[in-house]
Amino acid sequence: MHYKKEEIEKMDRVKRLKIINAVSGIKPANLIGTIADDGKTNVAIFSSVVHLGSDPALMGFIMRPIGEVPRHTYENIMQNGQYTINHIHRSFTKKAHYTSAKLDRNDSEFKRCGLREEYISGFSAPFVKESHLKIGLQFKEAIDINLNGTILMIGEIKHLIVPEKIIGEHLDLDLSITDTVGISGLNTYYALEKIAEYPYARAADVPDF
Repeated sequence: MHYKKEEIEKMDRVKRLKIINAVSGIKPANLIGTIADDGKTNVAIFSSVVHLGSDPALMGFIMRPIGEVPRHTYENIMQNGQYTINHIHRSFTKKAHYTSAKLDRNDSEFKRCGLREEYISGFSAPFVKESHLKIGLQFKEAIDINLNGTILMIGEIKHLIVPEKIIGEHLDLDLSITDTVGISGLNTYYALEKIAEYPYARAADVPDF
């Protein structure tokens, strides 16, 4: 199929949503954990987490437009300034998926979806206990994307919890060992399989293809 811009715009809303969300390929599947000033916790699935730099260690994710529906993740980060990013693994994809339901603020997704909160000293936001690879971040900046009203949320890594067994000889992380999963579209999950590992690419070392 070849869809032109005009045809994409005329698509049924759900069809357009699913196709456009999927065409970028398999994306990381993460749970973002937050806590409000009154102690109420929230955890929600995101497929837009992205690496922004290593020095300082920055990560970003896209927040959908504010105002259409309550955005508890955004509100909690603005209040508290701290949040966690937790990998989703094969063993709890269904629980993670249902954190996308629009629950009341007083109804924590942790409890409703059978996930457990985990805390470390000196850091207020909850980690997901079931996750093997977890990141604690301090909010740094929100950048408005005027084209569609979304927001790029940027945080600096303050805590990084990584299983030692997935760190390879060349310091690469083998995420297939932890059964980390990816997501395509809104509701389709994929297992990760390590298929190759190559050296750092230098111009002088490019093979003769």
